[in-house]
Amino acid sequence: MRMIGLIGGMSWESSAEYYRLLNEGVRARLGATASARCLLWSFDFAEIEALQHAGDWSRLTEQMVDAARRLEAAGADLLLICTNTMHQMAPDVQSAVRIPLIHIADPTAERIVAAGLRKVGLLGTAFTMEQDFYRGRLTERYGLDVIVPDEDDRATVHRIIYEELVAGRIESSSREAFRAVIARLVGAGAQAVILGCTEFMLLVGQEDSSVPIFDTTAIHAAAALDQALVTVQDINEAQRTAE
Repeated sequence: MRMIGLIGGMSWESSAEYYRLLNEGVRARLGATASARCLLWSFDFAEIEALQHAGDWSRLTEQMVDAARRLEAAGADLLLICTNTMHQMAPDVQSAVRIPLIHIADPTAERIVAAGLRKVGLLGTAFTMEQDFYRGRLTERYGLDVIVPDEDDRATVHRIIYEELVAGRIESSSREAFRAVIARLVGAGAQAVILGCTEFMLLVGQEDSSVPIFDTTAIHAAAALDQALVTVQDINEAQRTAE
């Protein structure tokens, strides 16, 4: 089993879900006593959140690169950034290390394409919904038509993330607000909805949507397991096929 390096703490609420999903996944695949080999670098999210809202992405990039290098030096064989928003600096992180970084948008988009869907709604922080680093990747690499909520709905979603979910607060009123936002995305033509914030799985799920929900946290963890549990036989077979 390969060692999974987790860049987490953004927030720890979702990092705990990654840890649970990885260990449950290994147990399901390898047996009752098996668990995931992983290393976690956990940030103080208060510091990260302050830099995000100050727009200091260069400082954030420095911190993410430093975390990735530390995990690689400690023995990680692959990396996960355990948050959608901080994939803004994924190219810089990948270029700073020799081990692969699994981009959270890629396995998500692959599942959407495999399901034969094209027009998707994207929910996340304001940074994820409004900037191009995430939406652009989905469109340019996978041909997806990505739509986001209107300005008021984006503000509601962003507020719920930073005032409630990262603090471990799960409010029924916020679940209802999310259902309404999802319904409006469906009304705008979304064939599916991406839960593009790793805390969203704490609040909503498939039962809250009339169209398929793609939970990036669960999908990202499953993609990590696929790579971490690749055997020598699998690698040799892939090399023979490539030849």
